[in-house]
Amino acid sequence: MTEKIGKYEVIRPLGKGATAVVYLARDPDMDREVAIKLVRFGQENAAMSRRLRKLFQTEDSIGRRLDHPNIVRIYDAVVEDEQAYLVMEYIDGVPLDKFCTIDKLLPMHRVIGIIFKCCMALDHAFRRGVVHRDIKPANILIDAADNPKITDFGLAINLHKDMGKDSTFVMGVGSPAYMSPEQIKNYPLNQKTDLYSLGVLLFQLLTGRLPFRASNAATLVYKIINMEAPSVCALNPSLPAGLDPILRKALEKDLYNRYRNGAEFAKDLSTVRYQMLEDDDTAQDEAHFERLRKLEFFADFEDIELWEVLRISVWRELSEKVTLIREGSSSRMFGVIVEGFVEVSLEGRAICRLGAGELVGEATYLHPTDAVRRTTVVTLEPTLFLEINSAALDLGSDEVRERFNTVLVAKVLDRLHDANRALARLGQPAVQGSGSDLEASVPLQLL
Repeated sequence: MTEKIGKYEVIRPLGKGATAVVYLARDPDMDREVAIKLVRFGQENAAMSRRLRKLFQTEDSIGRRLDHPNIVRIYDAVVEDEQAYLVMEYIDGVPLDKFCTIDKLLPMHRVIGIIFKCCMALDHAFRRGVVHRDIKPANILIDAADNPKITDFGLAINLHKDMGKDSTFVMGVGSPAYMSPEQIKNYPLNQKTDLYSLGVLLFQLLTGRLPFRASNAATLVYKIINMEAPSVCALNPSLPAGLDPILRKALEKDLYNRYRNGAEFAKDLSTVRYQMLEDDDTAQDEAHFERLRKLEFFADFEDIELWEVLRISVWRELSEKVTLIREGSSSRMFGVIVEGFVEVSLEGRAICRLGAGELVGEATYLHPTDAVRRTTVVTLEPTLFLEINSAALDLGSDEVRERFNTVLVAKVLDRLHDANRALARLGQPAVQGSGSDLEASVPLQLL
């Protein structure tokens, strides 16, 4: 016998959250598939049941007033003594949180297109007096054509009814990493809080990390309120420079300087859209990943760390006799030779030649204060060079920075040992010591 929720025939579960279960079902009257959010009211916690009922009724009443192609539509709602269910448009898609890690990022032009549509959807909601209050990746679904659908308006407020009331914010509502400063401070909210959260999401979809990260909630709250977000272009050098001012404005702590509405945010996004390649670069990314995986330098890097390396690097195709580094110049650029050979020299005298998998320019990156180059590096043949953006690495994950530091220090020590061997071949015969071997001796005990 087919299980039913009201008149709707359940096909299968779609997902389960903290307070509800979502099912795929069939509407027999309209002969269409729908998604049903089922909430059960527990008798053991009457206060929580009242809250769930209120959130459910909020989502129904607000959702029915929103009619936009990028907002999930509400078809029906039923509230009973022990349960309630919401019948919604079924979206054959996945939540955006599937594309927020460094190894799963979408191509840039697709990200901008998705966020552009979300801006217009939030603008539509604002013009009907609705603030979502919980914009985050899990609450935005995308289909195969990259059409986003904003869902879960259960935490939304109706500006026409709720402004000035205590109910404009309930501590604990929302997802802390995506909350605006005013939301954390328990200030009255308007549409700008959703635009801030959307800015956080855009930042994450482009870089694979959140603008503010911390090991505990208190530190995270402090950073959101007091610190500026890092440059998105520093974290991902392949992004067009025009994205930095857009993200700064979206993540403004001062409400007067933040975007006024979604349409204004979308307009600025459209100005950088043409700067991005339309081609899907996923295949190229995977090819680059495989090339780096074969290099000895990256042997100890985890896959997710290697994907992060790709996002903070620039591939340089260099012809013969191109100067990569010049003595006396000042920079912290360094990188790895992927293919080809270079010569390292000092004062016009060759020191060594380096090939695929070898490191170039690491000394000034590692030095805490001195960025002056001590050697010159020139390509000997057409060379493919992976330039690591040191500024982006400084802002990268702790794991990748530690991995780089470990490998860089090991490489420097190996080269120091090689240099010592070369000097030894040119040196005078060594003095031969006598007596005990100090390293092997046992220290005398103090009497």
